[in-house]
Amino acid sequence: MSAKSAINKEVFIPHDEKMLAAVQVKRRTKKKIPFLATGGQGDYMTFICLSVTNKKPSFLSITKVKQFQGSSAFIKRSQWTIDQLRQVNGIDPNKDVPEFDLMFENAFDQWVAGSAGEKCTFIQILHHTCQRYSSAQKPEFINCQSKLLGGNSILHSAADSVTSAVQKASQALNERGERLGRTEERTADMMNSAEQFAVTAHKYFILPVNDADRSGEQNGSEHSSSADVRDL
Repeated sequence: MSAKSAINKEVFIPHDEKMLAAVQVKRRTKKKIPFLATGGQGDYMTFICLSVTNKKPSFLSITKVKQFQGSSAFIKRSQWTIDQLRQVNGIDPNKDVPEFDLMFENAFDQWVAGSAGEKCTFIQILHHTCQRYSSAQKPEFINCQSKLLGGNSILHSAADSVTSAVQKASQALNERGERLGRTEERTADMMNSAEQFAVTAHKYFILPVNDADRSGEQNGSEHSSSADVRDL
């Protein structure tokens, strides 16, 4: 099981949530740690996760999840609602880079993702989800490539692919319907031809047989009459 699948299973599913996206990150700048905050747990991996509740109305959250070295468990460290997100900074609008910033009401984090592709996918899904779920005050997306906010995004490409598949399926069904219609027409023509053949056969074969039967009956009557005369 991948780390992201495990996070969804351990952190979100038990709270009736569904993880929509996650990106593994590291801080670009070291966070200042208070003097009294000692006794750290060593190295760890950090994931920024986007999730939504299964129950309606839907609530979106951005959650910081950590996995400490030597442990298989994933721990929820911080969580914000989507309405607390104020700004998403993609750092460079002209090329794919792994760096990005998230600004909340009470927090500001500078991150570098494991890869530029991971970061782009996360921001793309985050933007799409904010447009769909967030309230009137949507977060600001700055220094992001246009492909992440619309246009040639993978989300639009996926939607286009689905639409194309539906259109092809509809066309195939229409063509199949036309073929079935032509088959039904041919079947109806064959039935009409068979019916006409049956009528013709009835006229030319069955009726003469009946006439022959009547002729035989008449001949039999004549022979019977002759025999009666001879007997007299």
